[in-house]
Amino acid sequence: MGKAYVLGISMTKFHRDPTVRVEKMASAATREAVAEAGIDLRDIQEVYCGNVYGGAGVGQKVMAEIGVTGLPVTNIENCCSSASNAFREVYWAVALGRIDIGLAVGVENLTAVLKGPIVDEDDLEGTLGNNFPAIYAQRARRYMWTYGLRPEQLAKIAVINKRNGYLNEKASYGELIDIDTVLNSPMIADPLHLYDSNTNSNGAAAAVIVNEKVAKRIGGKPVRIVAASLKSGKLAERFIDMTFEDVTWRTAQDAYEQAGCGPEDIDFAEVHDCFTIAEILRVEGLGLCPRGGMIQWIEDGTIELTGKKPINPSGGLLAKGHPIGATGIAQIYELCKQLRGQAGKRQIPHARTGLAMNRGGAIAGLEANACTVHILQA
Repeated sequence: MGKAYVLGISMTKFHRDPTVRVEKMASAATREAVAEAGIDLRDIQEVYCGNVYGGAGVGQKVMAEIGVTGLPVTNIENCCSSASNAFREVYWAVALGRIDIGLAVGVENLTAVLKGPIVDEDDLEGTLGNNFPAIYAQRARRYMWTYGLRPEQLAKIAVINKRNGYLNEKASYGELIDIDTVLNSPMIADPLHLYDSNTNSNGAAAAVIVNEKVAKRIGGKPVRIVAASLKSGKLAERFIDMTFEDVTWRTAQDAYEQAGCGPEDIDFAEVHDCFTIAEILRVEGLGLCPRGGMIQWIEDGTIELTGKKPINPSGGLLAKGHPIGATGIAQIYELCKQLRGQAGKRQIPHARTGLAMNRGGAIAGLEANACTVHILQA
């Protein structure tokens, strides 16, 4: 396999305006990524587009909006991992030598189609009320009972991520709040409050991925992709432990093997914090700390920007919002900014190896539809 690099990366500011077309958002992100990469739009050899609710042919509509048509375009719907999956496919196309330059784009106009929790009409559990807020509330209660997590510790994750987002010009919901603000916000599903929950939003992100030859020829600030793993949830044959994510663990182990590193080598991570409890479960599922160990990390500041293992320096979904078709590449955007030393006031001084983890979807009997883990290095 050859080496592959992110040469251009961009994202729009996430927002809640339902009138903005997906083609407009994605074309803006694409043009910016291509310009940063120092290539021409016509240099793109293949496109993968992540989207969930935009209908058929979103990738082709985006490229038509840009004015570059006729090249291979593949549309990917893989729940919250759609953009991550698109990024992975372009990476493998470049690394395996099928193309030299590829484009991964993710886009979603979520507020135009959803007014409440995401529920698949075919999901029996979800239609009966066991939607995502309810599921994660159950997981939070179980984790509290098992490890002794306190509500104020859970709330501190929201405080940290909102503060990180306050320093991120691309995050729409960053703010300076305290633990009492979180605990006094409306209850969504006990023990999860409004501030424990991510916000549906709209936006786009794009990445130009190139091989080593192109990266050397153009220069710039390429960031190397060293791992791109995708797994799906297994059919449950017995009781599922709600305090641990098997699919996250399996995906991470595959990614570490690809990268030739371990969790101890990861300097910072962007994880899928759809709820505050989700961040805890994902950090532990990635093996970044032992099971139950996030409680101490929350208390001693390990996960903060100035800590030993910053988590969600961008502010995560809690501060950026969650346009599900775009979120995965938005995570990659933060990794690249940090690894290039371009993150401004939220810059992590020791950022050399970053990890992005994204998972989503739920089917009765399966832990999750899809989970992705990417590892990038400066």
